[in-house]
Amino acid sequence: MKAVHFGAGNIGRGFVGLILHNAGYEIVFADVAAPLIDALATTASYKVNEVGEQPRSWIVDHYRALNSGTDEAAVIAEIADAEIVTTAVGAGVLRFVAPVIAAALEDRSADSPPLAVMACENAINATDLLEKEVRAALPGRPEEWWRHRAVFANTAVDRIVPSQEAGAGLDVTVEDFFEWAIESGPFGDRQPSIPEAHFVDDLSPYIERKLFTVNTGHAALAYHGFVHGAKSLAEAITIPEVRAEVRAVLDETSALLVDKHGFDRIEHETYVQRTLARFANPHLPDTPARVGRQPLRKLGRDERFVSPAAALATSGSVPVALVRAIGAALSFDLPDDPQSVELQSLLETLDADQFTAKVTGLAPGTALFTEISRAVATVQRSRGSGADVLVTEV
Repeated sequence: MKAVHFGAGNIGRGFVGLILHNAGYEIVFADVAAPLIDALATTASYKVNEVGEQPRSWIVDHYRALNSGTDEAAVIAEIADAEIVTTAVGAGVLRFVAPVIAAALEDRSADSPPLAVMACENAINATDLLEKEVRAALPGRPEEWWRHRAVFANTAVDRIVPSQEAGAGLDVTVEDFFEWAIESGPFGDRQPSIPEAHFVDDLSPYIERKLFTVNTGHAALAYHGFVHGAKSLAEAITIPEVRAEVRAVLDETSALLVDKHGFDRIEHETYVQRTLARFANPHLPDTPARVGRQPLRKLGRDERFVSPAAALATSGSVPVALVRAIGAALSFDLPDDPQSVELQSLLETLDADQFTAKVTGLAPGTALFTEISRAVATVQRSRGSGADVLVTEV
C-alpha cells in the first residue's frame, strides 16, 4: 500500500505521516521545501516523541521524499498508482496541490480502485475545497469518470504539534493525544485501512467540536497569555485571569455545540476538561507568540472566534467572552509576523467600524458587530493613551 502526503512539515511527519506509517503504508512525502525534502530523501527514518501522561516514541521509516516543485512529474507518477493522497499544507495552498492530483488522475489506470483524497487541514470541509480545485483542472469529465478515479472525503484532525527545538532535525515532538475523524459516506463499503482513524457518518459535529473547543480555546489562551506576558502556554494557563477567560470562552462555545449538535453535556464537559489539560502539558514547548501568529486569519468570519460568536448572537446570546478574546487578539504585536504587523497598521489607520467590517466580515448594524467594534475602539483608545489595557467588558 502506498500513500502520497503533501506537506512534510512537523504536522505531516508527526501526525498524518505517523498514522499512515502505523497503518502499513509506504509514504511518499511531497513538499517544495528543498532542504527538508533533501533531508528526508537521504535519511532512513525519523522519530516521533509523544509527550504527556503516556509518553512514548515511534520510529517512522519506509518512506521516500520528492520535491513537488522541481520534480512534479515524479509526484504525479507516484499518485497515479497510490491508494491514498493526504495533505497538511494549509487550506490556502490546496489550489497549488490540486493540478498535480488532477494530472495523476488522468494518468491513473481505469482498472485501479478510486484514489482516496483527504485534506487534513485546520479548516472546515477542506477536502471539498480541494475537490473543487481538482475538478476545475479537469473540466468536462463526466461523473462516471470521477466515480472511477477518486473519492474525496472530509476529515477532522486534532493534535498539538508545537515548534520544535533547535537541532531536532527530522524528529518531531507531539502531544500524546490525537484524533483523526473521516467521513465514511463517500467511501461506501470500501473504506481505506487506517486503524487509528475513525470513520463517522456525519463529520460536521466533530469538525466544529474541535475547531470551537481546541482551536478557539488555544487561540484565546495565546492572546490572553500574550497580554499577560506569559512565556509559554503552560505558564499562561496557570495565570488565574487567563484560565478564567479561556474557561469562559469554552463555556460559550460548549453551549453552542451542545445545542446545535446534541452532544451529551457531561461527555462534552469531559472533552473540554481534557482540552484544558492538553493546554497545560508542561512537556510541550509552545508559546503565545507561535500559537497567536496570523491573527487576521484567526479573526476572520469563518474562523474560531467570529464564527461561533455569530452563531450564538443569532440565537439571541451575547458572546461576551469571545468578544473579550477578540479584544485580546488586537494587542498581539509581533514584529516578525506579517499579519501581526498588518493588524497593528489597520488599527492605526481605520476607525473601529471600518476595522471590524474589514477584518471580521460582519455586516454593520448587528448586535455582534456593535460589540466587537466597541472592543476595537477600547483598544484603539488605550493605544492612543499609551496604556496597556485588556478589554474586560463589552
